[in-house]
Amino acid sequence: MTYRLALLCAVLGFGCVSAVFADAEVPRPAPHCAFSSLDQADHYDLQSFKGKVVYVDFWASWCGPCVQSFPYMNMLDRDLKAQGLQVLGVNMDENPADALAFLKSRPAAFIVALDAAAQCAQDFGVKTMPTSFLLDRNGQIRAVHNGFRAGEAKEFRADVERLLLEPAN
Repeated sequence: MTYRLALLCAVLGFGCVSAVFADAEVPRPAPHCAFSSLDQADHYDLQSFKGKVVYVDFWASWCGPCVQSFPYMNMLDRDLKAQGLQVLGVNMDENPADALAFLKSRPAAFIVALDAAAQCAQDFGVKTMPTSFLLDRNGQIRAVHNGFRAGEAKEFRADVERLLLEPAN
């Protein structure tokens, strides 16, 4: 069974979890990941964002809570980019055309990339859609947010703002 199929089964079997979970392994170094843009024209390396606080969000077009998370991520990008935040949406659709159709009605102001082989999602330990990881300026995962619920967005934004105040080592 492919990783994407296993992930889909887990999401459908347990629903899209909408809670912040403490991760016993946080902080920990973020895995080394490389992505391409949906059209394959641009390439991104997670390590190239060192020095910035990075909000990495794994999402898919079929995920209901992902629809709600896009305006939130656009707001974070708009409000906090100048302070050193980089929002990176990592699409998990097997067909990039599904992601492009999603983005037509929900444009992203932030970088949207593709994890074509789902290797990065596996390395991060993604278990549900969406899952967001908050990386500090040194590339350490400092928070994990499984699912999306608007009522928890304020708390997660406070985590982002706290990390933006921390200097890089």
